[in-house]
Amino acid sequence: MFHLALWLTSMFNLMLKRLLKFCLWRVGLYFILGLISLVMIGPLLWLLSTSLKSSGENIFAYPPQWLPQFPTLANFRQVWQNYPFFRYLLNSLGVAVITVIVNLWLSALAAYPLARFQFVGKSVFFWLMVGSLMIPFQITMIPLYILAVQLNLRNSYLGLIFPYAVSGFGIFLLRQAFLSIPRELEEAARMDGGSPWQIWQHIMLPGIQPDLITLAIFTFVGMWGDFLWPLLMLDEPQMFTLPLGVASLASAFASDWRLIAAGSILAILPVTVIFMVMQRYIIPNETSSGLQG
Repeated sequence: MFHLALWLTSMFNLMLKRLLKFCLWRVGLYFILGLISLVMIGPLLWLLSTSLKSSGENIFAYPPQWLPQFPTLANFRQVWQNYPFFRYLLNSLGVAVITVIVNLWLSALAAYPLARFQFVGKSVFFWLMVGSLMIPFQITMIPLYILAVQLNLRNSYLGLIFPYAVSGFGIFLLRQAFLSIPRELEEAARMDGGSPWQIWQHIMLPGIQPDLITLAIFTFVGMWGDFLWPLLMLDEPQMFTLPLGVASLASAFASDWRLIAAGSILAILPVTVIFMVMQRYIIPNETSSGLQG
């Protein structure tokens, strides 16, 4: 009995040490992740705090005042009333939605032959397309701008969509997704008399739905926050997108950082809501996960 009690005591102490070590490791991990999260969202929290501060508060005070002493929505009201922010919102929303639709359509059309068909120069075209991912937009911006001017696309919504109508990243992502779908499904559809177009539309596209949504989110967020290309293409203020509208606040309000912060929050809020709603669809559903098996 004595040896049994000693053995049980030693086992209990060993388990207690392991449990304590595990808890300390988890606490330390969560602490580090919390610090990283705080660093990442810190600028956004400061932007929100600045947008809620009244005109009498010093936003450059040291040490910084994270919480407004007299929170107010007057900055948002002034930006919304004194500047055509609703017009900018509609411009950005329309351009981003159309760009997403066109990009998904063209990228899926280009990715399907690369994944399933055999043709001359397939490998060369694929690797050239992959190589284009390493070319910065600033390098291709000048020839794209010259081409857009020659096509008379300046000060037009089509000119904003033109460079993003299809992307190498989208083609590569959807090609890899098409490759994950078993060929047996295509063969069964082909035996039932399905044409390549019908197979692509009714078999392949539903099978890569999570990848389509992922590409849609990336395209929407990228187009929503794009500043450089609209700056080159647009001269008419009524066609400005939200990034250009926020940038114009600096001169319009003599660099009142409270109003600039309020405009930035208005620009960030819609895309944040859309991302939070759509991100749950990125996880593969039961149908797509079954297809991949």
